[in-house]
Amino acid sequence: MQQWAFVTIGQSPRDDILPDLLPEAAAPAVRQVGVLDGLDDAEIAAGAPADEDEERLCTRLADGREVVIAKRWTAQRLQVLVDALDAEDVDLIVLLCTGYFDGLKARTLLIEPQRLVDHTVDALAEGGRRVGVLVPLASQVPEFARRGGARWPVTVSHASPYAPGRFAEAAGELGDAELIVMHCMGYDEAMRREVAAAAGRPVLLARRLLAATVAQFV
Repeated sequence: MQQWAFVTIGQSPRDDILPDLLPEAAAPAVRQVGVLDGLDDAEIAAGAPADEDEERLCTRLADGREVVIAKRWTAQRLQVLVDALDAEDVDLIVLLCTGYFDGLKARTLLIEPQRLVDHTVDALAEGGRRVGVLVPLASQVPEFARRGGARWPVTVSHASPYAPGRFAEAAGELGDAELIVMHCMGYDEAMRREVAAAAGRPVLLARRLLAATVAQFV
């Protein structure tokens, strides 16, 4: 039987995500690992962004708490984890994060959700359609506005998947978009429906795009 590794930048297990990615009875053997596995609060705090300008990521701990960590620090630990999985000869590595990690290398077949999401949006935004992007943190808005604006006309807002309550407000802030992308693996289908109802626009969920790809490997 094949063995697949699902890698979170937080702590495993991510039982809030895996059931949506592996609905089939014929799923392979699954291993879950996390960049923050085995770390205590002090060690995790050491990975926090050093200043306001440092790129950051939002993820979840095993007890459900939200945590914000520096992207560069995370990328270094992620590469070590991927190298270890390569050495164990797993058949597929699936990253449970829509952040792009420049230079991440794997000998094993690796699925990176950000590439799936952005290339899908590239196809749908052809012709200059404005894209609304929803990210977890207010501090991520400028980064995504710069990056997305280089590819498509973009409006960006924020709402954390781990502290729900802002989705309707965020949808209103994306009102000029023709298409909305929920750009975090923490967002689920119920959150997508809430945003779609408030915005009255098509809403793409990163988790569903990843699930459609993973299903082709079963």
